[in-house]
Amino acid sequence: MAHDGSVEHVDRRASGALEAEVMAVLWSAGEPLTAGAVRAALTPGLAYKTVLTVLGRLHAKGMLERKRVGRAHAYRPRREAPRASAEQMRAVLDHGYDRTAVLQHFVETLDPADEAALRSLLGPDE
Repeated sequence: MAHDGSVEHVDRRASGALEAEVMAVLWSAGEPLTAGAVRAALTPGLAYKTVLTVLGRLHAKGMLERKRVGRAHAYRPRREAPRASAEQMRAVLDHGYDRTAVLQHFVETLDPADEAALRSLLGPDE
């Protein structure tokens, strides 16, 4: 299909970026949303079918629950944002070659406030 300039162009996102945007919309909503509501909260020009595809993939990955609402589904995250982020961090750590090196590099990239928070969570040195 030739591009005649009449179709609004949506920039390509990095792998997983659209999933992250969809999850951010759902986390901020605080209630289940239909694909149409999610689409309305995202970048203009994004196809409805694209949003449906992303929601379907996130549901298949176990990240979303869905419930039939009329002819559509309403989606909501299975976990709150902090827990989902922690699970992603753990998955990366589990697939690292050298866990200590991965942790070391991670800690080296923390800003001072995050480093202090992590030290506080780990407890005092004994």
